[in-house]
This record gives sequence, structure tokens and C-alpha cells, in this order.
Amino acid sequence: MTSAAIVGSTGQVGSHILSLLLELPNISSVTALARRPLQVEDASHKLNALVEPDSSQWGTKLRAARPTPQILFSGLGTTRAQAKGLENQRKIDFDLNMEVAKAAKESGTEVYVLISSAFVSTSSMIPYSRLKAEIEEAAKALDFKHLVLVKPGLIVGDRSEAGVAEVALRTVAKFTGKLTGGALKNFWAQDKDVIAKAAVSAGMKCLEGQAPGKVWLVEQADIVRLGQTEWKKEHAPK
Repeated sequence: MTSAAIVGSTGQVGSHILSLLLELPNISSVTALARRPLQVEDASHKLNALVEPDSSQWGTKLRAARPTPQILFSGLGTTRAQAKGLENQRKIDFDLNMEVAKAAKESGTEVYVLISSAFVSTSSMIPYSRLKAEIEEAAKALDFKHLVLVKPGLIVGDRSEAGVAEVALRTVAKFTGKLTGGALKNFWAQDKDVIAKAAVSAGMKCLEGQAPGKVWLVEQADIVRLGQTEWKKEHAPK
């Protein structure tokens, strides 16, 4: 049985990761750090919701959590518009993510699964891409036994604060996905629930000794394979 922790459990992908962790029978406990009470449809005895409005205390809360999580999942992230500036976005996406990850590592967590993004680079002229790349490098430096970097393209799903261009791209992705069974969508856009399944699958495989290496880059094709093709086979009703 596996113990897990999650930050960013109210976001697009994080909310699906939380639901999966609560549903899977081989997950024994789920510690979820959040600023506000979680809206979980079916309250689970497995859920240990650590509600703390002051996110600077999350690291301390996680260090004290029992059982110590074997896997930490992070879907934590915001947009520059939501944060009202790049500096504030960095405080959440980089500083808070790394603070929680460091606390997990110090507590004995073996696997860190981070939802990142495709096509990121520390030399990028695009602030978002550069920030995500810097987060990845900082996560590598923490030296977890296993680090999983999940790197989706466009995340397909409803997001209330999405701009006009983003909404248009998501509409195109949904349409081409339905029209072609995913053939013209999956290589550049992935459904949020598929990304979540890929993240959970990769994290569990790390604990089972099936990771391809210490740092596992789960690219877009891998997301579709782990979160869609293989997930259906491994979790089909028996």
C-alpha cells in the first residue's frame, strides 16, 4: 500500500490526480495541502486534508504529516494574470513548489511527480517557458530517488480564466480529438484527466522499480501511452 501527498489539488490536473488517488485501492492515505477546504464529492477515510491559508506553513505541515508520503504530486501553478504579475507567479510556481518539495525530501519521500510543460528552456525568451524550466532544474537538484516531470502540451479542459486564444485552441483540440479519435490532437494537446492518469501511473511505476531512470521525462506521447492506452488495459474491469 502506498501513501501519497499532493499540492495543487484544486487545479485542472491536480483535482483529477486527487480523485484518482482516493479511488485507487493500492493508495492507503492521501495528504492534501490546500488554502481552502477541498470540495471532494465522496469524502474518503484516506484523505488527510491539511487546510492552511498561510502557504508558508505548508512545508512545516507536510513534515509533521503521518504517514510520511512515499510520493509527492504537484499540480501547483498559476498564471501571471491570476497572480497579478510575474514576480507573484514565481512565488507560487517556483518558491512554494520547491519549499514543499524540499520538506517532502527531508521527510523521506522517495518520488516527486511534478506537472510541468512541454517545450521549456532556461534560455527561452518567453517568461512562462523559462520559469517552468527553472522549476525543473531546481527539482532535479533536490535529488529525490525518482523525479517525474510530466510535460503536457495544451491542457484540454475548462478553465474559467482562460483567454480568448486559449479557449479557441482548446475548442480546436476538442473538435479534432472527437473527429479523429485523438490522432490529430494527442501530439500537441492532452485531456486533463489523461495527464492526471499518466502522472499517477508514472509515480507508482517508480515505486515499483519500473522507472526508466532517476529522472523520468514524461513527454506528450508518453502521457497518452501511460494515461490512456496502458491505463485502460491496467484498470479495465475484471
